[in-house]
Amino acid sequence: MLGSGALWRELPEKYPPFQTCHRRFQQWVRSGKLEAALQLLARHLHERGKLNLDEAFVDATFASAKKGALPSALPVAARVPRSSLSPLITVFASPAECQLVEDVLAGSFLDQLPARLIGDKAYDSDPLDEKLAAEYGIELIAPNRRGRKHRTQDGRQLRRYRKRWKVERLFAWMQTFSRLVTRWEYHIENFLGFVHLACLHMMLRHL
Repeated sequence: MLGSGALWRELPEKYPPFQTCHRRFQQWVRSGKLEAALQLLARHLHERGKLNLDEAFVDATFASAKKGALPSALPVAARVPRSSLSPLITVFASPAECQLVEDVLAGSFLDQLPARLIGDKAYDSDPLDEKLAAEYGIELIAPNRRGRKHRTQDGRQLRRYRKRWKVERLFAWMQTFSRLVTRWEYHIENFLGFVHLACLHMMLRHL
């Protein structure tokens, strides 16, 4: 389902009735089993030194929705280097990206947060800088918007921004799962369940 993007009723006959499969998937989503599995795997990778929390890269991508459903924004903080662990949230595509950062941090798969958070110009915000530093101890690194009177980033720190391609690579990996290219699920939590399933698939490669 995740890889092919097939409809539930198109499941091969070797599986139980598609209604049963769909119901079981919804049970996993609503009971938090998929998210719990991600947290367990993330802790395991962190303990083995395959998950670096020195810095993370934050960005958002958008999934078009089937007719009758609003499109979804998928803000992500991708951690590096060897493992692309990603706290994820899904929202309707209206809030500014910088307004979603705290929700992304709250959805982290680990209790520990990154020391630095790196984003593009959409995250250039003095209030966000101050809030992350004061409440989370996180340094936000983002290029200043054009026309800004007071520059807040120096060239040395912005060198880290050059590695932002890592979060774009994560989005490219996610696009290989056809179910995530278009949001077919009516309930947004089911779409997030498929996103969690995709993250599990990607993280298992690093065991």
